[in-house]
Amino acid sequence: MSSVKGASGWVPQIGNRDKPVYLAIADAIADDVRTGRLVPGQRLPPQRLLAERMGIDFTTVSRAYVEARHRGLVDARVGQGTFVRAPAVAERAGGARSAAAAAAPRVIDMTMNQPPLPESADLLGRLRDGMAAVVRQLDLSELLHYPGAGSAPEDRAAGAAWLAARLPAVPAERMMVAPGTQGALLALLTALTRPGDTVCAEALTYPGFKAIAGQLGLRIVGVPMDGEGIDPDALRRAFARHRPKALYCIPTLHNPTTATLPLERRLAVVAAAREHGVPIIEDDVYGPLPAAPLPPLAALAPEAVHHIAGLAKCLSPMLRIAYVVSPDARQSLRVAAAQRGTTLMPSPLTAAVARRWIGDGTAAAVLDAVRAEAAARRALAEAILPADAIVTKPEAFHLWLCLPRTWSRGEFIAYLRTRGIAAVGSDAFATMPDTPDALRICLGAAADRAETRQVLDIIADALDQLPSAAGVII
Repeated sequence: MSSVKGASGWVPQIGNRDKPVYLAIADAIADDVRTGRLVPGQRLPPQRLLAERMGIDFTTVSRAYVEARHRGLVDARVGQGTFVRAPAVAERAGGARSAAAAAAPRVIDMTMNQPPLPESADLLGRLRDGMAAVVRQLDLSELLHYPGAGSAPEDRAAGAAWLAARLPAVPAERMMVAPGTQGALLALLTALTRPGDTVCAEALTYPGFKAIAGQLGLRIVGVPMDGEGIDPDALRRAFARHRPKALYCIPTLHNPTTATLPLERRLAVVAAAREHGVPIIEDDVYGPLPAAPLPPLAALAPEAVHHIAGLAKCLSPMLRIAYVVSPDARQSLRVAAAQRGTTLMPSPLTAAVARRWIGDGTAAAVLDAVRAEAAARRALAEAILPADAIVTKPEAFHLWLCLPRTWSRGEFIAYLRTRGIAAVGSDAFATMPDTPDALRICLGAAADRAETRQVLDIIADALDQLPSAAGVII
């Protein structure tokens, strides 16, 4: 098998075939990677275009590209296309290393926690078709003008529908649409605090929150936590001593430890907030993942909690949309004013895509697919890594890797970097001293299960070695 070469003109020559067309196309990709007709980083033709060129249906090409991704030949980048994979991965699929390959090794970036890519070609096609439909329905005036002030009623309704299972019957006047969780945090901290104020957070917390607090000149007081999350007694003491302007917390599938606050602690946390008059910023970005979720803090104390429901971890990181529910209409208006003064507004185009996916059931289908893929990858982790080294939860797609005393986090991160894996250590999350030697491992970063297994094998092998035996020099 051979192919016609070209950045966008590549067409597989599959000849007389004795196998399904999609497998023949995947074989052609493998052959052309091996011979150098396809080079690392080269973009393959869009699936619909290739289907037209070959006179076959779109689904066949989609299946071929998914098959090629499973073999480690290509990467699918949402919103960009399908690209020939870097050499180390192509080599595992049977290809030889080229000069271009040696110059561009692939790095598996686990520094960002992202949902695993669903393996269904039909679902990926459904996502693409939904986005295209949104663009087709826009008229020129919508594309070239700013929308009116405030969140559109239809976007608030979509947010209420997304939240209905966990936070039912949210009035529209308490809802705001933000440009992702990061934009929501910026607006909330701008509205609730002033430079020099103190805010509380778990002893380990989301680095994005730490970054915004630093930019706004806020002091973070860490609150001790254990395997079940934040310690309510320590929280009360911190409230009494430091009189913070807000508490930021992640009660469900905590980032980075995956701890989920049990109901008793949730009640104790909101009771402490009521007692001391401290508003809570509840980051519920992982909230939709559990099939049987505990009630969010906002359901237990709606008058005290600003609830953020971002879509990045359950649908797509490129959908920079988060729904923010504030305690009442007045506070929601304050947060909206802070948003106008910082990020102005979310992208109306991505808000419309989110609205469509939620309304037509695509969002629910993606959530189910993410859950299933996360479960498969987590099962790999539990089978490969030592049980006493990892902390995770059934619904999570990240885990907390506790290092043996033979390794420091700096040494382990440096070693992984030599093997083409980028990871984040516990110091990035710390708000208190005495940080444990641990790393967050993001199971969604790998392109597929085969690559996930490769990463886990590398980690497991390293845990069995001394740093000197692994060749680590820092």
